[in-house]
Amino acid sequence: MTPRFATDAITFYHPDFWGLDSADAVRDRALAHPVAFWERVMEALAESGVTGVELTFAPADIGSALRAFGSAAAFGRELASRGLSLVSAFVADGDAPDWRDEAGLPAIVADAERRAAFLAEAGADLLVAGLPMRRTFGTRPPFFVDAAYMNKMAAVAHAVGEAVARHGVRLALHTESNSTLWYERDIDLFMALTDPQYVWLCPDSCHIALGGGDPVAVARRHAPRIALAHWKDAVAPIDVHLTIDETVYSRQQPYMAELGKGTVDWQGWARAMSRTPGAGTVLIELDEAPDPVAALRAGTAVARASLNAAARVSADYR
Repeated sequence: MTPRFATDAITFYHPDFWGLDSADAVRDRALAHPVAFWERVMEALAESGVTGVELTFAPADIGSALRAFGSAAAFGRELASRGLSLVSAFVADGDAPDWRDEAGLPAIVADAERRAAFLAEAGADLLVAGLPMRRTFGTRPPFFVDAAYMNKMAAVAHAVGEAVARHGVRLALHTESNSTLWYERDIDLFMALTDPQYVWLCPDSCHIALGGGDPVAVARRHAPRIALAHWKDAVAPIDVHLTIDETVYSRQQPYMAELGKGTVDWQGWARAMSRTPGAGTVLIELDEAPDPVAALRAGTAVARASLNAAARVSADYR
């Protein structure tokens, strides 16, 4: 099976791509001119040869697509007219209800159902979410990611997964650095506590590596439940306790690398991915590329070479 290549919309957030001087200016431009923003993104996608996109936080979120085109169906048609498609949406915006709010489950479910309805209408079937972030190491009182905490998260995931399934959408949990689904142990524990019919996994090769884990080993263990994966490289594990606040994402950046320039075993990852339900999509994640077309072409070349090499190895074993 030849997979489609996709990317997260954050790939197009670098100010240089827009001829602007700041991320705030990019957001302001997109808010003021949503149609022009999306047309530029779609043109770049088509030029790169990448055909799928994952929505994320603003400016390329669900709200932005609706402002530009009026409905999820119209957004899907605009993509399709350029040979593109919507793959998924990532619950990454600040308006999403907090999963730690035990009294807020109805709001959490309603929010997920709204997103799932959009996805289904636009032609996609994956809602990607992350578990809440850890707290800075040493914070008092301490916060422990233990069985009691994970049982609460599993209960929320079950409620959300069941609700979005009624729209034909699957819930997949993403392995974000410094979150409560980061270390290999976190992933194994959470997956053991959740029902595979309602809760899927979206492993991120970079973030797992940043936590000192082995992305390939994780992918092999949980292959039957991987609905989508983020292909991203890492320089080395994060070797300090980062302060977990609104700046944590920017402070993770020095540990990340372009595909093929880091530590991830891409041939092993490709071989593991080929055995998952999500094998049909290869999502190359590039955070804010100054030249997204060139970056996507380079990333897909690495991924394609890894897939071809993995296929040859598999054939030799048969």
